[in-house]
Order: sequence, then structure tokens, then C-alpha cells
Amino acid sequence: MKVTLASGRESDFYVDARQTTLNAEGSFLIGSLIHEALLPGVVGVGGLTMGADPIASAVSSISVVRGRPVHAFIVRKEPKGHGLQRWVEGRANLPDGSEVAIVEDTTTTGGSLLKAVDRAESEGLRVVQCFTVVDREEGAAEALAERGFTLRTLVRRAELEA
Repeated sequence: MKVTLASGRESDFYVDARQTTLNAEGSFLIGSLIHEALLPGVVGVGGLTMGADPIASAVSSISVVRGRPVHAFIVRKEPKGHGLQRWVEGRANLPDGSEVAIVEDTTTTGGSLLKAVDRAESEGLRVVQCFTVVDREEGAAEALAERGFTLRTLVRRAELEA
């Protein structure tokens, strides 16, 4: 079965990470792993809607239980068409200059992660980390490295295929 990915590429290898990020146990595990790996100054976690939403919420929920609160935020694909027309929701919890992590469920080229990085930074946040649940190993790590980020990965394509 061929599918078209967010990157625009066609693939016969599809990972539906939402089956894990929206599962109660999967959400808990992903939230725990990312929370444990956050740099000490990180006070926010979010990314491009919709893949990042359950991950950011999981990390934020876990953070309270673990005694190190980290607020979630959502980066829109388009600005809200009414009201305050924001690109980033949840910004009131994060003062200008706040250190944040950007998350994604599945990464191919890194385009969605970089779009979220750009939007978060344009809104006054300071991105210091990037995470993905699944790296398809098709250039995302290299694209992020060119921008000075190390892509933190929970699972790689090679591990899934093994």
C-alpha cells in the first residue's frame, strides 16, 4: 500500500504513531521518556498540531506528578481565522524567552519539526530541544543538525523493521 506522507513523499512504509500516542499506556510511556530527557531549563513542550498535541499533553501531565511542571503548547498550521489569530496556543503560560522543546510523532524529512521551531521562535520562545517518537530515517536528523539541533528519537525505522 502506497501512502503520501506530510513531507509530500510517497512511501510503502507507514507508521501510525497516533495508535501509541493516543493510547493510555503509550501516552504515559512517551510522556515519561520525553520528560526524563528534557534539559533542566525547559519549561514548555509542543509542536505542530496534530501529531504533537497528545505528546505535549502527556509530557505536561507527567511533569506535574514528577514535580517539575512543563507547560504544553500547540503550534497551528495556519493562524486562527478569528479572535486573536494566534499561531501558538498556550503561550500565556510561557513568558518571552522561555526554553521549550518541540515534539513530533513521526519524522521523515524534519519539515514539520522545523516549521514548529520557526513558529515557536517567531512567537518569542527559545527552542532548545527537538524530539520525535518515530524517526523514519529519511533526513530529519540531518536537517535539524543543519539548524543546530540534535534530534532525540524514541524509535528508529531500522528498529521497527528488525
